Amino acid sequence: MAWSGVSCPALLPPSPVSLSLLPSSEHEHPPEVSRLACAGTARARSCRELLGQRRAGTTLAGVEIGESVRGEDVYIIQSGCGEINDNLMELLIMINACKIASSSRVTAVIPCFPYARQDKKDKKGSVERWSRAPISAKLVANMLSVAGADHIITMDLHASQIQGFFDIPVDNLYAEPAVLQWIKENIPEWRNCIIVSPDAGGAKRVTSIADRLNVEFALIHKERKKANEVDRMVLVGDVKDRVAILVDDMADTCGTICHAADKLMSAGATKVYAILTHGIFSGPALSRINNASFEAVVVTNTIPQEEKMKHCPKIQFIDISMILAEAIRRTHNGESVSYLFSHVPL
Repeated sequence: MAWSGVSCPALLPPSPVSLSLLPSSEHEHPPEVSRLACAGTARARSCRELLGQRRAGTTLAGVEIGESVRGEDVYIIQSGCGEINDNLMELLIMINACKIASSSRVTAVIPCFPYARQDKKDKKGSVERWSRAPISAKLVANMLSVAGADHIITMDLHASQIQGFFDIPVDNLYAEPAVLQWIKENIPEWRNCIIVSPDAGGAKRVTSIADRLNVEFALIHKERKKANEVDRMVLVGDVKDRVAILVDDMADTCGTICHAADKLMSAGATKVYAILTHGIFSGPALSRINNASFEAVVVTNTIPQEEKMKHCPKIQFIDISMILAEAIRRTHNGESVSYLFSHVPL
């Protein structure tokens, strides 16, 4: 096997332990990223959701694994989206069901990690309430470990230090290689672009992309009155007569990126694109995008976007299922996944 421009990874013989993938149920149909990852990796084993029993207005969900997983290397694909709490509980139940069914290893593949933004005690609200804020990302990490997960595969964590919340291996994959490929293939003027971070916290992310494209970067300093409400924005950098590409790890109500787009256009940018790893798009997000001055808002399919694309023609998506599929294949065969940090699998 020839590898162009990179060192060839050690090619280990396939593991004698067979591979099973369990896509999340998401009611009757799994999300597109789960289906595509399964198609790109191996035959997915059956997993059906038992009908919940409603008791006092509460739905109790359970799962049943349709085939034996004894001694198998199991990968459960479930993203933190939609009904997040229900999906998280379902994931925990599936992990535990596989663990007590004597699977050799259980890996949770979580393209969008739930509660990733609650990774520290934020200084929001009154000073006396700072010490009582939860660190929910740590709680989710504890629950996954206690449920029986042996390994976590995720993508573009909101804060890389979330990996330290776990005492089990965590592979934090990056959408950056797929983003670079999309920019080169879909923006004809990419050599005259400028990569912009909508906040100071994303400076490292945009400098990495700007360096690999050999272009300049800028950032926007934002001051918030409270969560999801931006008070004032200050642009640091020159975007005049350039294509501005906003890059962030996620967008929720889209107030920040829409205000940033207006700021960039008023500063002389010719076009504005937004590229996001996780498109949550809650509340007024879709109407804000439709009314904003974006050429396109590009997201990966770590979160299903089919329904939202019907209501917002500016939304486009980058398929990252093959990155997850290749990560699963390499993990199962004991190969390094570091190649995926800088390359898109063919």
